[in-house]
Amino acid sequence: MSLLWVAVIAASVLSFAQKWIGYQAPPDVLERPRIARITTMLPIALLGALVAVQSATSGSELAADARLPALAVAAVLLVLRAPFLVVVIGAAAVAAGLRALGWG
Repeated sequence: MSLLWVAVIAASVLSFAQKWIGYQAPPDVLERPRIARITTMLPIALLGALVAVQSATSGSELAADARLPALAVAAVLLVLRAPFLVVVIGAAAVAAGLRALGWG
């Protein structure tokens, strides 16, 4: 078995163990106001970080290409309460248009 498979299996076991430990937390701990606020906001923060990293980096370097204006258009459309499909199509159209013009 290669070192890669050992790492994959170890990561899987650690991930399962972490999830299992989370289920062992007593309910009264999770119902505390501060903990409840953190656990409801954590997915939003993680998603925001993922979007920021994926839209502003290329490999290990910062990149300013067509993804940033597309993200800005998506944010404006979300503020205007456009349907999600309109947001996706609008952002994709901006990115495609800018790339067709040679930017990014």
